[in-house]
Formats: sequence, structure tokens, C-alpha cells
Amino acid sequence: METRRDVVLHVATRAEELGYAAFYLAEGWGHDASVLLAEIAVRTSRIRIGTGVVNVWGRSAASIAMLATSLGEVSGGRFVLGLGAGSPQLAEGLHDVAFRAPVQRLAETTRQVRRLLDGERLLPTAPGRSRPLRLAVRPSSDIPIQLAALGPEAVRLAGELADAWYPFLLPVSGLKDGIRLLEEGVARGRPGRPLPQIRPGLPVAVSPDPAEARQLAWWWVSFYLTSMGPLYARTLRAYGLGEAVDAVLGSDSVAASNGPPQRAAPLLDELTVWGDATAATQLLDRWYAAGADMPVLVLPPGRALDELDHMLEDLRPRSQAQQTVTRPALMLV
Repeated sequence: METRRDVVLHVATRAEELGYAAFYLAEGWGHDASVLLAEIAVRTSRIRIGTGVVNVWGRSAASIAMLATSLGEVSGGRFVLGLGAGSPQLAEGLHDVAFRAPVQRLAETTRQVRRLLDGERLLPTAPGRSRPLRLAVRPSSDIPIQLAALGPEAVRLAGELADAWYPFLLPVSGLKDGIRLLEEGVARGRPGRPLPQIRPGLPVAVSPDPAEARQLAWWWVSFYLTSMGPLYARTLRAYGLGEAVDAVLGSDSVAASNGPPQRAAPLLDELTVWGDATAATQLLDRWYAAGADMPVLVLPPGRALDELDHMLEDLRPRSQAQQTVTRPALMLV
């Protein structure tokens, strides 16, 4: 949703200056994420960069593998490939592809991409006379794959195939249950497979004005529950937050300035990092305590550049948990 190229480039370079671990860029219906990430790669030298995420409907497995190989080379081995099933709106409304069996599509694409990145030939899925190809250019270093996954079978898939798991809008109280699903997926993968890194995506709503921060946090929750398909609401119900979800979906104040109804308010602490710098850092540390290896702070789209700069400063790596585990990453959607 963030379409301002200058803002994307500025946030990425400031993230490196402030010591964040990584910068991820989402791809929706605006810029091609790989083009902007190539520009970021040549403007930075330390920070890891990645797609957060590329959906599996808009490119073939081969074009995704070539994208990853090229960005791995341009960045000097700093690229992380983030993949996800996206949404019906993206698949059908933009790429003109039927949104059917999304977890199966994610699994097939991930396996094919990994084969190609490992120097193997594509595994044909349709009859034909052409010989399957390998990539002509191999990555000079391993390219990690992280999967955006929220539903139970998708999380197991991340455990089976991915190097990192990226759940977005998962409640902090549900992270341990999510890790158990991840472990089930690990058990069905290759012997000795390690647990993928746990990198939850956390919407950010930070401001010195508590009312402004609360309203932005409410925007995150209400927008995704009412506009981005049924998956988020279904997941939150499964984690025992059905009453709060009903309050969001039945609210007449989704776009109003008076914030969330009282029954929906618990979702702000469960799903977002909000408040002033101190309160937001305390919420972030809850995620480390719950088992996150590297929280991914998701910045809101369309905000003024100085406002984004303040958020970057307020959440820069500095708390005790962040110093002893892994610095957080940043993401723009």
C-alpha cells in the first residue's frame, strides 16, 4: 500500500543507520518489490533485505527463483525471499488467477523455488516434451526462504519447508500454540531439520500522543479484519478472541475517530505495538518473551516522512531483550 518510492528508499537506509536487523518490502498492487529492493541493495551495505512478501500467484516458480538469485547477487548475499499465498483480491483482482487451494499452491511453489536455487532441475507438473531446466546463474550464497503463514496447515508447511516463519496479525497469546504447529511441520520434514526462525509481523502505531497512537492501532485492526478477507478473523476466533472480533465486525465506528469499542480494545495489545516509545517497547518485549526470534515491525502506509522517522527512532534496537536476542526488523506494506 506504500507507493512512494522516495519514502521506501529513505526508510530502508535509515533502518540500516539505526541498527535494525533487516528491511522487508511488501508487494501488493503498486511497485514491483524486486526493482525497489535492487535499488536499496546498492544504497546499503549491512542490513539484510527481503520480500515481505511476494505472493505466489503473480510469478512462476522459475521467475521467483531468478528474482531471488539476482537480488542475492546484487546485495552481496543479504537477500531473504519471503513468500505467501496472498489473498483472493490479489490473485483474482490483480493477477487474474483463481484463488484455489492456496496452501497447496504455496507448497508447490516453495518446493520448486528451492529446487532451482539448489541447482536442481525444475520438476515438471504438466506433460510435455521439453527437458526441465536448471538456472543458468546459481546463487553465490544460500538464500533463506521465509513463509507468511497463519492457518494451521500453512504454519505446518512453514515448519516443513521454510527457514523462517512470518505470521502477520497473530495474537501474542497465540504464539506458543503457533510454535507447536511449526514443530509438527518440522517433524514431517527432513531428519534433523531445525526449527525455523520465528519472525512475527507486528503493526506499529507509535506516537507521543496516546490518543493518536490508539487510533492508528485501531485502524490496523479494523482495516485488516474488515477489508482483507476472512482469514484474520477466523484465526483470531480460533485463539479465543471471537468476542473482540465480533465487536470489530459489528462496529459502526470502524472509520470513526473515537477508536475501538470497548470489547475490541484487547486486540490492540494482542496484535500491535502501540503507544508512546516506552509503552510500545514494552509490548515488543512481550513478543520476545513469548518466543519470537526477530519481530518484524510493520510500518503504516501513507504517513508523513517525519512521523515515520520518529517511529524508527522510538523503536530502534535498544531494550534489554533486543540486545540479548536479535534486533528487530522493519517492513513497509
